Amino acid sequence: MENIVNNINTEVTSTNPERLHTVLIVSFETTKKRYYFEVLGNKRFKKNDRVIVETIRGTELGIASNDPIQMKEKDLVLPIKPVLKLANEKEIEIYNLQRKEADDAFIVCKEKIQDHQLEMKLVACEYTFDKSKLIFYFTANGRIDFRELVKDLAVLFKTRIELRQIGVRDEARILGNIG
Repeated sequence: MENIVNNINTEVTSTNPERLHTVLIVSFETTKKRYYFEVLGNKRFKKNDRVIVETIRGTELGIASNDPIQMKEKDLVLPIKPVLKLANEKEIEIYNLQRKEADDAFIVCKEKIQDHQLEMKLVACEYTFDKSKLIFYFTANGRIDFRELVKDLAVLFKTRIELRQIGVRDEARILGNIG
């Protein structure tokens, strides 16, 4: 399977290479990247379920890319974080509202990029599910000094701001092209 990234600094650990793990591959809407998460206990998930997972960035809502599969431990990069739960209607509603707010933030950021005369192309924007951070993805030919832009955005949105430079393949994936 292409385009799958294993989790780093995660929870479930073991030392038996033949041990089977029940794994759910979860993708995230903005970046389209897919990560492995372990299904623990008797939790039931299926392809296209909206699920809540713990990531390096904090708690996130993602989409199950598959029905759970069995994988040998030796084929995984451990430790691996668990799927916390199936997202409920309220969590999905919150997520959808955050997507709309991120769309508005995208427009504002594009205007601020022009105000600061920065040579960068804004590609996407998203809030973390807990709304502790607003992440902007951009492309640029070289290094960009965007410190003043970050300050402006932090004042406007009253949250932590992260600007993440991405490559052309990531841009293509995010925008829905092959990548």
